[in-house]
Amino acid sequence: MKKNPYEGKFIVFEGIDGSGKTTQFKMLSKYLKDNKKNILVTKEPTRGRIGKIIYNILEGREKASHVFLQLLFSADRAEHLEKEVIPALKSGRNVLCDRYLFSTLAYGNSEIGDMAWLTNLSKYFILPDITFLIKVAPKESIHRVKNIRKKDSTIFEKENKLKKIWKNYEILSKKYKNFYTIDGERDKKEVFEDIKNIINKKTK
Repeated sequence: MKKNPYEGKFIVFEGIDGSGKTTQFKMLSKYLKDNKKNILVTKEPTRGRIGKIIYNILEGREKASHVFLQLLFSADRAEHLEKEVIPALKSGRNVLCDRYLFSTLAYGNSEIGDMAWLTNLSKYFILPDITFLIKVAPKESIHRVKNIRKKDSTIFEKENKLKKIWKNYEILSKKYKNFYTIDGERDKKEVFEDIKNIINKKTK
């Protein structure tokens, strides 16, 4: 993995399911647009040809091995970078992405148990300039998924699995630069104030 060499800033949100990550992602997107910032708002998995297969697996409509699933994530990411993210960064636009390669490392390692292999899959990808990691206890995460989303959980949304995933995220946040761990168990406006302050300091 390499540092982002382009003019635009690459900003990523990470966290276990139910952490409030997507809510904060949307709040930041609106804030930046309201302040006339030229940004690309995107997410992973994408809704492209590979991303559609991934969603079918995550939502239980298709079956696949964990190795196959992680290879799909990486293929989807490679196409995403090539067609959307890097062209935007090259042009000087900031890119805001809901999930990126740290999801592969945190979630994938919880099932496969081979961080080195998963990291190697990502060796040609660029690193984010800012990664917001939203911290919520797995038990609270499960509560939110069941009682707030009102939908079926994905294959990863089980408390024991989420505990393993969170431990992986903690390791990653210490290993890689530009990680900002944000307490997500507060009111969403308080959480966003922390995020907004960091963004205002670290971007133009």
